[in-house]
Amino acid sequence: MRENERLQQGYAGYHEVKISDASLGITFPMLVMYPAGTPEQADQLGPFPLELARDAEVLAGKFPLVLISHGTGGSPLMYRTLARYLAQNGFIVGMPEHPFNNRNNNSLEGTIQNLTNRPRHIRMAVDWFFENKMFEGKVKPDAVSIIGHSLGGYTVLATAGGLPTSFPHETPDGQPQLIEVAPDPRIRSLVLLAPASVWFRAEGALSSVTVPILMLDAEKDPYTPSFHAQIILRGVAAQNKIQYRTVENAGHFSFLSPFPESMITPSFLPSQDPPGFDRKQFHEMLNAEILSFLISQPSFI
Repeated sequence: MRENERLQQGYAGYHEVKISDASLGITFPMLVMYPAGTPEQADQLGPFPLELARDAEVLAGKFPLVLISHGTGGSPLMYRTLARYLAQNGFIVGMPEHPFNNRNNNSLEGTIQNLTNRPRHIRMAVDWFFENKMFEGKVKPDAVSIIGHSLGGYTVLATAGGLPTSFPHETPDGQPQLIEVAPDPRIRSLVLLAPASVWFRAEGALSSVTVPILMLDAEKDPYTPSFHAQIILRGVAAQNKIQYRTVENAGHFSFLSPFPESMITPSFLPSQDPPGFDRKQFHEMLNAEILSFLISQPSFI
């Protein structure tokens, strides 16, 4: 992105919060980016340099809300450049870290507890924005969207009304179980990036998902290959509400924000793309495509 484009778009504020889950007796972190009037400064999010207006006041006005759900064993920092771009273009963005299914603690991976917790924590994150004083009067009430990558795709679909069923190996008794998820009626659109969808194979599992969807998968993805997208295409009530394409020569991790050169190594799989794939160039197009989809929704106006 060129400097003059950034200035025309505006600045991204940044704030870190904790959300309390009384039922589990824990708090979990959420990174928040939002439109700000304060110029950005060089900052550091973990190992990643990024220009942000840390703890700046929220710009005057009302803004649509976007939540980003990371993949299994992942981190919200993996979507930092997309979040910043959306914040610069008029969105409030929340990036919760899914408890016990992140890079620091992945102890619930592959369990029904994790599949139950993830959508509930997204709904709690949405609640936080409507209850927190920092964003009081700043969030459009009927303009909530969710972006999910990999297992975040599962999370997004379940939160939007999907009825998932666990696999036998994910439950204590070794039997498949319907996963209890309370849908969030505030959600108006979804963005699915290399989504994991195998929990929605039952007849009618996605028939209650009726919101517009932008779905992208990767041509060279061994983790969520194209049949995951086909489950979604066949399962939702209105296929005409889905914009779907396969990204040529992309891999599963190509949807993650570009890494600094010092972190790009074959031993760190999230930094790797298929030969010849330019992740940095792709993300410039990806960010613009997601923005275009989101602002095309009636709820954005």
